[in-house]
Amino acid sequence: MSNDFRNGIAFSITITAFAFAFVVIAMVVGDNTPIDESSFEVVDKYKECDIVRYAPNQAATYKYFMYCEKNE
Repeated sequence: MSNDFRNGIAFSITITAFAFAFVVIAMVVGDNTPIDESSFEVVDKYKECDIVRYAPNQAATYKYFMYCEKNE
């Protein structure tokens, strides 16, 4: 084996080890706060009603609905 080949393998192993260590450190240090609550947010108004955006917990979608106090 030539020196260049060995140096290339050593460099590749070193970079892979640093990337792996970075991922492990990021997982350990990262914020692991779970999202337990659904969120409701008033985003607009239409006539006398609120347009509410609802995000179910840990879902990547929004649901919109109208909330009118007068209809309760």
